[in-house]
Amino acid sequence: MSLIYRIENIGCMHFFGFVCIFLWNFEFFGFYLTETMEPNALKGLDMIDLVAALRFSNEVADDAGRVALRHFRKPLAVELKADETPVTLVDREIEALLRTRIAHSYPEHGIFGEEEAPTNIENSFVWVIDPIDGTKSFVTGHPLFGGLMALLRDGEPCLGQIDMPATGERWSGVSGGPSTLNGTPCATSDCCDLASAYVYTTDPMLFAGSKQTVFQMLKEKARLLRFGGDCYNYALLASGFCDLVVETGLEPYDFLPVVQVVRGAGGVITDWNGDPLGLGSSGDVLAAATPELHAQLLEHLRTLQATEAA
Repeated sequence: MSLIYRIENIGCMHFFGFVCIFLWNFEFFGFYLTETMEPNALKGLDMIDLVAALRFSNEVADDAGRVALRHFRKPLAVELKADETPVTLVDREIEALLRTRIAHSYPEHGIFGEEEAPTNIENSFVWVIDPIDGTKSFVTGHPLFGGLMALLRDGEPCLGQIDMPATGERWSGVSGGPSTLNGTPCATSDCCDLASAYVYTTDPMLFAGSKQTVFQMLKEKARLLRFGGDCYNYALLASGFCDLVVETGLEPYDFLPVVQVVRGAGGVITDWNGDPLGLGSSGDVLAAATPELHAQLLEHLRTLQATEAA
């Protein structure tokens, strides 16, 4: 069946969707963003600049992903950092690549990454990068490791990206526009109740001390509680396959790149107090498919805090 015949025989709405995907694949997503973004959503950030930044992050993610896959499931020397987390030469090679590319294309922007010291983070625009989120997965041959990038404007994420080199999936989000999976808009579920929710957390052992009660609450009240996944959990949330992600002990490069992906898919993401996430956040993250589910979890957390304080 020819392409012309197919186009002539599908309805207008289907044709519009076809064109949107076609334009994305040829890097004309900027037009789509221009038509769909909320007025003033970028708060003064020029639209063309944001589209260019998204194109840039896609190009850099392509290169970083190729580096990761070249070393994936190959013999690797693994070191332990001061916090007992693993690091490889691949982590450092990819971060060096990201920093070089950012410095070349956006020399006035700051950079906050995992493997090197922050630079110029007092500037209005700051890139937040995690070369390999899920290094433990990477070094053990598990495919659910990702590359993360965010662009902050005055501390607020306006672009986010979750790239999964081993699965060929990439989620992107920009302020005021829909989040996408490989160029196709994605959306969170409509789950509003913890008793019906599929919940993810990466590592239950991180819920130490007083935070053990939070894990126990999730275990008792959620419909299903699953472990592992790192950044992939937020991607699943953005595509409606899970309903809630609760994490603790994270760093800004772990959570800031996922913020706009979750928001653009219709979800809500904050810290455990309901405050916006930023470079100074504690690392306790709550991401929910709906405002109702998010509010319910906040109420459970406040109840636990009140009980502990009593």
